[in-house]
Amino acid sequence: MAYAKPARSFGEPVPIDSRAADNLRFIRDTMERASAFTAVPGWGGVAVGFTALIAGSIAFGQSQYRQFFTWLVEAGVALVLASWAVKRKSKRLSLSLQSRPARRALLSFMPPLAAGAILTAVLFPSGVLRVLPGLWLLLYGAAVVTGGAFSVRIVPVMGLCFMLLGGIALGVPADWSNVLLMAGFGGLHILFGIVIARRHGG
Repeated sequence: MAYAKPARSFGEPVPIDSRAADNLRFIRDTMERASAFTAVPGWGGVAVGFTALIAGSIAFGQSQYRQFFTWLVEAGVALVLASWAVKRKSKRLSLSLQSRPARRALLSFMPPLAAGAILTAVLFPSGVLRVLPGLWLLLYGAAVVTGGAFSVRIVPVMGLCFMLLGGIALGVPADWSNVLLMAGFGGLHILFGIVIARRHGG
C-alpha cells in the first residue's frame, strides 16, 4: 500500500539558491539603471577639471576683478564642454536625453545654477566679490546634489564635497579663493570624473 508524502508546511522556509539571488540582484540593478540618468560623463568631468586648473593658473597674480572674469570665462568653457560630453556619452550608450530620468535630472540641476547666475549678476557689478567663490562652489554643489538624486549614487556625494568647499570658502580670507576654486572645479571634477568613468562606462 502506497503512502503519500506529507506536504511541506507553509511555515517552513524555502531556500533560495545563489543563482536565484543573482537573478534578483540583476533585476534590481536593471530597474535602478532604468530609473536613473547614467550618462554623467566621467571623462568629460576630468576634461572640465583640467580646464579649471588652467584657469586658476592664469588667475594667479591678477587683480580680484581679473580673477573672477577668468573664472567666468572658464564657466562658459566648462558648460560647453560638459554639454558636449553628455551628448557624446548618451549617444554611445544609446541613452535618450528625452527620457524621464534625463529630464528630471536636468530640471533638478538647473535651478541652483540659475540662482548662482542671478546672484553673480547682482553682486559682481556692486563690487561684492569676496562671497562669489564660496557662492559658486556652494550652489554648484547644490545643483549636483539635486540633479544627482536622479543619477548614479556617487554624483550626490561629489555635490556634497563641493558644498563643503563652498562653506569653507565663505569662512576664509579672500586670498584663498583662487586655490579653493581650483580644488573644487579642478580637483573634485578630476577625482570624481575618474571614478565615474571607471565605474559607469566613461
